Amino acid sequence: MALARGRRAHRGVDYWPGFVDALSTLLLAIMFLLSVFVLAQFLLSREISGKDEVLTRLNSQINELTQLLALERSNTQDVQDQLANLQASLSAAQSERSRLQQLLAQGSGASDEAAQRINSLTGELDGERQISQQALSQVELLNQQIAALRKQIGALESALDVSEERDRESNTKIADLGRRLNVALAQRVQELNRYRSDFFGRLREILSDRDNIRIVGDRFVFQSEVLFPSGSEVINDAGQGEMKKLADAIIELQQEIPPEINWVLRVDGHTDNRPLSGTGRYRDNWELSSARATSVVKFLIANGVPANRLVAAGFGEFQPLDPADTEEARNRNRRIELKLTER
Repeated sequence: MALARGRRAHRGVDYWPGFVDALSTLLLAIMFLLSVFVLAQFLLSREISGKDEVLTRLNSQINELTQLLALERSNTQDVQDQLANLQASLSAAQSERSRLQQLLAQGSGASDEAAQRINSLTGELDGERQISQQALSQVELLNQQIAALRKQIGALESALDVSEERDRESNTKIADLGRRLNVALAQRVQELNRYRSDFFGRLREILSDRDNIRIVGDRFVFQSEVLFPSGSEVINDAGQGEMKKLADAIIELQQEIPPEINWVLRVDGHTDNRPLSGTGRYRDNWELSSARATSVVKFLIANGVPANRLVAAGFGEFQPLDPADTEEARNRNRRIELKLTER
């Protein structure tokens, strides 16, 4: 009867595993592209944020220097106006001096008074000259300060240009890094998918005679009854035989996977939704599912599979294959799942 069932199985071509492999590859590629896009956006936003802070600080300094320049220009204008007034006063004093000298020449009686007035004007002219000299010195100082401010503004503008150029170079580098990362990760995904297909193909050949061991999506599923007694995490004799075949297949596949692919075999434990009594060794389905996954991992390690290539996880009853509240659904949901993935 088993021979007849085997012949019927060989008559038809099972396209479903290949379709599932192709669909999982497409989903992994989409997830990878989304991850790269998010990473590139994060790096770009962080780089732009830092450059924006520098740009804001430079703009603030330029504004302060511009205000100082405007203030100095105003002061310069005031000094120049004061100098113009002094020069006008000096010209008027010189005119008055010339007039008095003419009067002195015309009449000797008024000579003493004219001389006193001339001496007074001469003193005023000397004072005006001193004030004018001080004003010229202030104008010169202000011109020097304005030249220094212009030089600082020029240096800040040059630094801003350099910062903008670095921004453009950084954006170019980020874009190039994203493209290279896309290519590298796509190659990794393709390689891992190829080895996953080889791994599943070998497991199909090794375990094809068991009805309660099957492939669901990108996972190899063992029903719990194949491996464990009810409510226990100890692998039974039949389960140990199946796990030994699995360990041999993993060791054989490990020799073919390149060392740069950081792969792991994830072992997931699942239970049905029937609660435990709480009086036994395990209080709930979380503990039972975790203990069963750990038992499988320890058995594989004992049979030669490297510990750094294995991961154990317990999901309790919260990831059912069949959500129906029937005995058949509960039987399907009690399982151990194996998934070859990348760490």
